[in-house]
Amino acid sequence: MFESLTRKYRSWKSYQSTVSELSRLTTRELDDLGIARGDIPFIAKRVSR
Repeated sequence: MFESLTRKYRSWKSYQSTVSELSRLTTRELDDLGIARGDIPFIAKRVSR
């Protein structure tokens, strides 16, 4: 059970970190990466698995 909670916490922390980092980018920088601002949560969820 503890391992499951630890894994979920790390996944959540990774998600939050990714969202935060991508949200700090300008729209132009996101465009250069081929990312729309609305795609940030989806991308963060895929990265945090």
